[in-house]
Amino acid sequence: MLFAATVTAADTNTVLTGWLAAQTHLHTWQADFIQTRALKALTQPLVSTGLVWFARPNQFRWELGAPAQTLAVRRDDDLFVVYPLLKRAERYPLGPAASGQWRDALDLLETGFPQSRADLDARFRVVSLTETNGAWQLGLQPARAAARRMIQEVRVGLGTNDFSLASTELVFADGSRLRNDFTNAVFNPTLTPEHFRWQAPPDFKVVEPLPR
Repeated sequence: MLFAATVTAADTNTVLTGWLAAQTHLHTWQADFIQTRALKALTQPLVSTGLVWFARPNQFRWELGAPAQTLAVRRDDDLFVVYPLLKRAERYPLGPAASGQWRDALDLLETGFPQSRADLDARFRVVSLTETNGAWQLGLQPARAAARRMIQEVRVGLGTNDFSLASTELVFADGSRLRNDFTNAVFNPTLTPEHFRWQAPPDFKVVEPLPR
């Protein structure tokens, strides 16, 4: 049975405090995930499985499919989205020279691991908090107007017992949604720099879709 309840502002502060406290000793993280993409042009959502790795402050690696059909790797100020079967990759620079709108939107991929309350408040406004079947569902609106032009809301699912990351969902301005449900999470696994490094093979084409 589905049970959902809206909670109070005091509860919101308690959840945010617990969520941030849970990040204190988290340095690396890995998990399996099920990704569901709901597109307006499709009657049925697209469902895929994959693996994700994260290391503070902002490094991550997503592998969608087995073997990976899509790979997303962020290290420092670069994000690479790689399509191995097409031998093609897209580079998105995230440094100061990057397009502000896209940089803000891509930074939202790190939503599940805020570094501090100041960091969270600078990037988001809390718009909702509900408890559904043993999980907190936190609704966040991007603080910057440039980011909101692409992503209207970020929804984060947290375990009520330990505030562990259970899910993330991006609600885009066109009404489409991208949801990730995480399982088999491992806290502080040993990850090497190689997890977050990608070098284009000689036969790959690398493009930069975004204007600087």
